[in-house]
Amino acid sequence: MAETDSPTQSEAQRRYREFMELLPLTLALAGLPTSDSGRYYNEEQIETRLFTIRYAYKAAQGLVRQIAVR
Repeated sequence: MAETDSPTQSEAQRRYREFMELLPLTLALAGLPTSDSGRYYNEEQIETRLFTIRYAYKAAQGLVRQIAVR
């Protein structure tokens, strides 16, 4: 069973590492402001921000792939 778990676990680690490496670029592309001290976002605002971050992450992945090909 350990043999089947290894590729899955290594793939998950690779994806996590890729996400963490792209996080600064992703957040810069998303351009989201931080919340004011003591003020919190409601559920709808959080969902909107998540959508924006997901879209920015896909854009960051595409940009890195495009740069790597050249």
